[in-house]
Amino acid sequence: MAAAMLTLLSGCNERQSMFATFGLTAERVAALTIFMVVAGALIFIAVMALSRHAIRAPENAISHTQGMRMVLWLGGIVPAVSLLALLIASLPLMRPLPVTAADLVVAVEGEQFWWRVRYPGPNGGAPVETANQIRVPVGQTVELRLTGADVVHSFWVPGLAGKMDMIPGRENRLVVRATEAGKYRGQCTEFCGLSHALMAFDVVAMEPAAFNRWLAAEARPAATQAAPGAALFEQYGCAACHAVRGTAAVARIGPDLTHFGARATAAAGILPMERQAVARFIRDAGDVKPGARMPTYAHMSAADSLQIADWLIGLRPTETRP
Repeated sequence: MAAAMLTLLSGCNERQSMFATFGLTAERVAALTIFMVVAGALIFIAVMALSRHAIRAPENAISHTQGMRMVLWLGGIVPAVSLLALLIASLPLMRPLPVTAADLVVAVEGEQFWWRVRYPGPNGGAPVETANQIRVPVGQTVELRLTGADVVHSFWVPGLAGKMDMIPGRENRLVVRATEAGKYRGQCTEFCGLSHALMAFDVVAMEPAAFNRWLAAEARPAATQAAPGAALFEQYGCAACHAVRGTAAVARIGPDLTHFGARATAAAGILPMERQAVARFIRDAGDVKPGARMPTYAHMSAADSLQIADWLIGLRPTETRP
């Protein structure tokens, strides 16, 4: 029993739990869950109490007419009224959030095994692309447009809203509204390949003014400088798959690395943003994420991988405050 309770409690945390809510939809889901559990518990207690009374009552304690009346009320009328009350109470909580043309639209695309994220450019500029991290302004409605690039994925941030599938060739829309600033975790919840369990992302809820500053900074090119890592990035062909705005790297096969160093984690929430971890992923991504499409660089020296990692970690926008 204790082991079972510890197993259940291990799923409770502040970063990835439907009970640690920071979104309006998740708050409604949590409230509905608590309401249904409490109602179910009361019904169960009432049934158990009635069963205990029936077992202890003497034979022929009630007449046939009284028994039929009890069956009618407790087996028909009371359950019907209770279920109707539960339905009426739950319908308003399940109503989707309204969205207008003025609301922020963020496109999220699931890939094996990472997340491509695109924001509209500030002041009508070019779209801003990043990866494995979603930032939203607190108190404002955001429409997430979800799709899959290769196979079916499923987008879920327990503290923000319910889960929704990401299907290639189809765009699903999830409307959310963050109510509390902070950093939270999301996860792919549809088996999508060998590294399905290694496909996480961060959601950062920010005050609107801070979000606007961040988006303006994110839209700028990378603050690059002449460094051995930049030359090695080109030499090993990394620019054939990745983009770093402000450089000759403009490919869109892999994640955009423009402000890579400002992200909280590397490899879609799996590795810390540290040079040794990043260098390890550069040399052999498949060792960290089996099935990942990034090639293995067996011929790359450890020193070269560390220099590339140092350069990538140094790619940060001028405004990085969370």
